[in-house]
Amino acid sequence: MTYPDLSEVAARLEKAVEHLATVRPEDDRLQLYEDAAIAILDSEHMNYPEGILEAYLTNYLQKINQ
Repeated sequence: MTYPDLSEVAARLEKAVEHLATVRPEDDRLQLYEDAAIAILDSEHMNYPEGILEAYLTNYLQKINQ
């Protein structure tokens, strides 16, 4: 089974965070990333083998938080 490239997930996450930052400027940037990541995981988890998307997003958020 093929699944969408994870680099596309990163691009969608960044785009979502930029949008959220305009509508929720008072929120912490990390909170915006977490909220966007949760939304992506909820809506796209079935497009990837079990655990792949969750692990990718978790690692992405950890890198941002460093």
